[in-house]
Parts: sequence; C-alpha cells; structure tokens
Amino acid sequence: MSLQPLLTAPLAIQVHACAAMFAFLAGALQFALPKGTPPHRALGWLWVTTMALVATGSFWVNTIRQFGPFSWIHLLSIYVLVLLVFSVRAARRGNIPLHRSMMLGTFAGALVIAGAFTFLPGRIMHKVLLGP
Repeated sequence: MSLQPLLTAPLAIQVHACAAMFAFLAGALQFALPKGTPPHRALGWLWVTTMALVATGSFWVNTIRQFGPFSWIHLLSIYVLVLLVFSVRAARRGNIPLHRSMMLGTFAGALVIAGAFTFLPGRIMHKVLLGP
C-alpha cells in the first residue's frame, strides 16, 4: 500500500478522494450513533456538506471521458446533489422514513458502490491499495 499515486494525482482528484473517504467514515459513524440528537444533526450537516463537495468536485475529475470532459458517473453526481436537498427537506418536514431511505441510498450508491469502482485495475485507488 502506498499513498504516492494519490499524492501525485491532480489536486482535484486529491480533494475528491479525501472528501469521499471522510464522508464514508462520517457516514458509517452516523449509522452507529443515536438518531435525532444534536450530535446526529451536526454530523449530518457535516456529512451533507462533505458529500456536496464530493459530488461537485467530481466535475473536475475527468479521467474517464465519454461525453466531452464528462462520463456517465457525473450523472450520479447530479443525482447525489438532488438527493441531498430532498433528504434534508424530508427530515425538516418530519418525514424521517423518507429521509432515512434517501440517506442510506446515497451512502450505499455514491460511496460504497461507486467507491468500489475506484479500486478497479488502472484506477488511482487500486494503485494506492495494491500498487502498480
């Protein structure tokens, strides 16, 4: 394992990857903590902000180009930004089941599933974990 591939990557990739790793850890912690408490809300806002950074920052990560500088994964980024807004709105309106399902879906889809693709051969995180 070596951080060198990530440390030598463009700044946009470094910020995107670090924010995604932080969001993954914060999200996992959020699942373990009691819900509806002030710490849950504070960590939730931190997670939403970090996920917005991850999704927005992805538009500067253009290593896979299918449609000009973008790829199909950028559609996920747009979807995540929309889900974040609707998830927060659901919580504010008291629709906790909807809030919970959207947040779980965002975590699973944007961090776990999409994150798993960053470990495919040839990708930076694959090189970080397993070497060249």
